[in-house]
Amino acid sequence: MKIALGVTGGIAAYKAAEIARRLQDRGIRVQVVMTAAAQEFVRPLTFAALTGEKVITEMFSQRDSNSTLDSSVEHIGVAQSIDALLVAPATAASLARFAHGLSEDFLSTLYLATTAPIVVAPAMNVNMWRHPATQANLHTLRARGVTIVEPGEGYLACGMTGEGRLADTDVIVEALLSRLAHAADLKGEHLLISAGPTYEPIDPVRFLGNRSSGKMGYAIAEAALRRGARVTLVSGPTALTAPPVQEFVSVETSAQMREALLAHFGHASVTIMTAAVSDFAPANVAAQKIKREGAMNLQLQPTADILAELGSNRAPGQLLIGFAAETENPLENARRKLERKHLDAIVLNDVSRPGIGFNSERNSGNIITAGECTEIPEMSKLEMAGRILDAVVKLRARQQTPKVNA
Repeated sequence: MKIALGVTGGIAAYKAAEIARRLQDRGIRVQVVMTAAAQEFVRPLTFAALTGEKVITEMFSQRDSNSTLDSSVEHIGVAQSIDALLVAPATAASLARFAHGLSEDFLSTLYLATTAPIVVAPAMNVNMWRHPATQANLHTLRARGVTIVEPGEGYLACGMTGEGRLADTDVIVEALLSRLAHAADLKGEHLLISAGPTYEPIDPVRFLGNRSSGKMGYAIAEAALRRGARVTLVSGPTALTAPPVQEFVSVETSAQMREALLAHFGHASVTIMTAAVSDFAPANVAAQKIKREGAMNLQLQPTADILAELGSNRAPGQLLIGFAAETENPLENARRKLERKHLDAIVLNDVSRPGIGFNSERNSGNIITAGECTEIPEMSKLEMAGRILDAVVKLRARQQTPKVNA
C-alpha cells in the first residue's frame, strides 16, 4: 500500500517526519510531496532519508537536464499510484486551494488529479482556523468526502492559545488507516442504485413529477465507488453529472425505471432504492397538448410498486434497502414499509423538516433494520451516504456470521 504525504508550510511541518515513520511501521510506502513554503521549515533530504522515496518539491523538474514529458505529467502518475492522499499539516492557504480547485503547485494539482481517499489534518493560528472563510472551505471539503482530522487546542507557536494545533500523530495515523479500511470494504459487491424522480406524462409537454433532485442517490453511488464497489446507477431526470459508475441508465417514467431495475436486479448483490418513484400516473395520456379551456379532471392510476416487487423476488444473500420520505408518523410508517416490502433496511427521511431532504445539499434521518434504529444527525448527503454504506457493510457481516445452535 502506498500513500502520498503532502506537507505544507507551517511550524508543524517537522511533525510530518514522525507521521511518515509511523505509517512505515504499518507497512505503508510513503512518498512525500512538499510545497515551497514547507521547505523553509524542513529540508526534503529529511523525508528522502526516512522514506527511501523520491521527495517531490516542484511541478516541473527544471533543474534536471534530462527532463522529459514524463516529468511534466508526474502528478498524474502519482495520483494513479496511491491508495490515499494525506496532507499534514494543511495550512489555511492549502485548504483554500483544495476547496476552490486551484492547481498552483504539485500538491494542489495532485489533489485534483487523484480519485483516492483524501485525509487532511489542518494546523494554523486560532483566528485563521475560526475565520468564516476557513470554515466555509472545510465545509466544502467535507461535502466532497474529504476526511478532516480536527486540530487540537492548546499553546500555539504564534504565542496564542486555542484551536489550531496539529492533531496528535496517533490520531492522524488512525484516521488515515480507518479511511483506507473503508476504501475497500465494498470490494466484490455490485450495487444497483436508483436515484431521482420519475416524470409521468399528461400530454406531450406536461407531466406529473416530484421535488427529488437525485443528489442522495448520486452521493451513494460516488461513495460506493470510493469503497471499491461496482455500481450501476438508474436515474430519473436530474440536473446532475453522474459519477464514473460502471453502468449508467437514464430513465424518465416509473415504467421505464421498473424495466431498468428488473433488468439489472439479478446481477446486483446490494440494491439501494433512493429514487422518488411516482405513486400515480395519468390513466390516459393525451396525444396532443391539452388546451386551457376551463377546469380539467385528471384521472390517475397507481403505478407498479417496484420496491415491493424486488423484495418479493430477490435471491438469498441479496441485500435490499429502501427509502421512506414521510411527513407524519415517520417511524411507524417506515417500520411498516420495512416489513411489508421485505427489506433489510430502510432509510427514513422526515421531509416535513425545512432545509434538508429534497433539493438540499444536506440530509438527516434514521436507518431502520429489524433489530435497531440508528439516528443520523444533519450532515452533507455525501457524509450520509457513508453512513448508509456502513450499514450495508454491517448487514453483510451479519449474513456471513455463522449461527451457533443452542
